[in-house]
Amino acid sequence: MAAPPPPAAGAPGAWGGVRRRCQRLLYWVPVLFISSILCWSYYAYVTQLCLLTMTNIGEKVVCLVAYHIFFMLFVWSYWKTIFTLPMNPSKEFHLSYSDKESLEREPRGESQQEVLRRAAKDLPIYTRTMSGAIRYCDRCHLVKPDRCHHCSVCDKCILKMDHHCPWVNNCVGFSNYKFFLLFLAYSLLYCLFIAATDLQYFIKFWTNGLPDTQAKFHIMFLFFAAAMFSVSLSSLFGYHCWLVSKNKSTLEVFRAPIFRHRTDKNGFSLGFSKNLRQVFGDEKKYWLVPVFSSLGDGCSFPTCLVNQDPEQASTPGGLNSTSKSENHLFPAKPLRDSQSHLLTDAPSWPETAAKADKGKVGMSNPALTMENET
Repeated sequence: MAAPPPPAAGAPGAWGGVRRRCQRLLYWVPVLFISSILCWSYYAYVTQLCLLTMTNIGEKVVCLVAYHIFFMLFVWSYWKTIFTLPMNPSKEFHLSYSDKESLEREPRGESQQEVLRRAAKDLPIYTRTMSGAIRYCDRCHLVKPDRCHHCSVCDKCILKMDHHCPWVNNCVGFSNYKFFLLFLAYSLLYCLFIAATDLQYFIKFWTNGLPDTQAKFHIMFLFFAAAMFSVSLSSLFGYHCWLVSKNKSTLEVFRAPIFRHRTDKNGFSLGFSKNLRQVFGDEKKYWLVPVFSSLGDGCSFPTCLVNQDPEQASTPGGLNSTSKSENHLFPAKPLRDSQSHLLTDAPSWPETAAKADKGKVGMSNPALTMENET
């Protein structure tokens, strides 16, 4: 059978494609804006300030070496944040062809609940929608992993989505959140370094202590730009440091994760040290370098539940699972080896109990319904 001809010029489909291409180009405007400021700052600092204005050779060398270190780390982390593709849920979370057909064919109700029960029963998911339903994306046709959300800009489900950042034209999530944090840190250090070393020449500008050349205007605007960006970046970086310490995403601050029987705003927090390692990894030599070292696979996360779900494996003997005063670390299985050791100092679940309850996950929840949540 011959393929259908392409839409004619002026057809709605053709105009839709042109509009999408124009939108994609416009999304790069903030990135080009940051890049242009960065290029100008390099010229203003290296050429106008260091080479043409500074007279002390030792000061020139120290400033140029330190500046290029901050500049390299800034550009490297910014590049990685922009061009690291966000991770999407693995194939295990996608509905099979037969399940998708059944979901579309059956009317909303118990039949659709049964389809989603079958799809979710062996998946390591513990969060629900506000109505207690399995988190299902009807655009991607998949059961959403914990902390996964659908990005309306990328039109994809993003693992551990934090937010869509226009300044990097990318979703910030599991695959590039560490790069984003380093980008904020090194851009802040970059601006603070420029402001600190430019301050004395900025003062000379107002006291007529600089020669009457174009360099003095670059020096003035360079200080203003560095100071203003330092203020905004310090608040943003401080906010994300707080998120890391609490093991939260920006989306989870505005809507706390909902587990099977209650909302728990600190449900994923394992303590400061483990929260930090979940983002930066175990090997400290990689913490300050823009290379991927985060723990886990992005599809399942260790969970700290105040009230343990009775549908899950029971606690070891001697522990009261209904106590509200104790926090129990609940391992969301399966976890990658690099992440499951975060729970090693917590009580381990009996293997027999885990096997006995494996078939119950996602099956005995009467509130299991499909909800189109983005």
